[in-house]
Amino acid sequence: MALHNLWFILIAVLWAGYFFLEGFDFGVGVLTRALARDRAERRVLINTIGPVWDGNEVWLITAGGATFAAFPDWYATLFSGFYLPLLLILVCLIIRGVAFEYRHKRSGERWQSNWEAAIFWASLLPAVLWGVAFANMVHGVAIDADKEYVGSVLDLLNPYALLGGGLTLTLFTFHGAVFTALKTVGDIRLRARRLAAGLGPVTLLLAVAFLGWTQLDRGDGVTLPVAAVVPVALAGAVAASLRGREGWSFAFSGLATLAVVAVLFLALFPDVMPSTLDPAWSLTAAGAASSPYTLKIMTWLTVFALPVVLVYQGWTYWVFRKRIGTQHLAEAGGR
Repeated sequence: MALHNLWFILIAVLWAGYFFLEGFDFGVGVLTRALARDRAERRVLINTIGPVWDGNEVWLITAGGATFAAFPDWYATLFSGFYLPLLLILVCLIIRGVAFEYRHKRSGERWQSNWEAAIFWASLLPAVLWGVAFANMVHGVAIDADKEYVGSVLDLLNPYALLGGGLTLTLFTFHGAVFTALKTVGDIRLRARRLAAGLGPVTLLLAVAFLGWTQLDRGDGVTLPVAAVVPVALAGAVAASLRGREGWSFAFSGLATLAVVAVLFLALFPDVMPSTLDPAWSLTAAGAASSPYTLKIMTWLTVFALPVVLVYQGWTYWVFRKRIGTQHLAEAGGR
């Protein structure tokens, strides 16, 4: 396998890991308004992701860094063309991180309410914008012969991209509801389970619409069976949630998330950013890649570093695996 193809696959894996982990992370942030009934329940939801949210974002940093090193032309065109939406995502992630750390520093009602509102909005907006960005990247944008994006921000808000944003929002919120049911006890667990059961069919309909459009636009015989996994996995997640099998439900919702990302990258390859102006101006994995020597060095570094990161993050989730509820807030020092 050519190294540029290997690195395309590795970057797809990094984005899949990011959306799997940060997906339920964003979903829990949205649920602080959609599910929690009072301050205590919002604190419970925030505490379910408190030990892991920053580790989840490492996948984004790694994916961005790997794209910059392995495919500099892809990185340059993507981040210059999508500058405003990606900047808004970055601002949201910064605000969100600050909100997690500062929310409990003071006990005032207004202070904590403002930071909790920041967590909600800074979770909801990226959940939509990531779908918009990836849908545009797969569908194609206005790239000229100089590898420059020549469209406008409004061009990115096309129906296909907005449908992608709606799917990622509902998928992440569903994933977050399943995770909440898995990580909590008491009434909030039961309501999270019911919310997941209600949100699942909506997510399934959006997934069928978006992936069907993707299949008609850029799909082939490879993307079709992977796309078929998504509705099956979502249905399995809903069924498991209704039966109180939260572990299986989370596994199925995670599988649906991974399958959506897989479809997008399979539909994209061998391009990395298709041009809607002229197919000859599209950026391809081979044409946008760094030198073989650079890719070889990156591959060896990854062989040694990636297992360490995976083991450490797996250990973190194992340490913080227990369920929590409002009765545990006093034990946590009021955080």
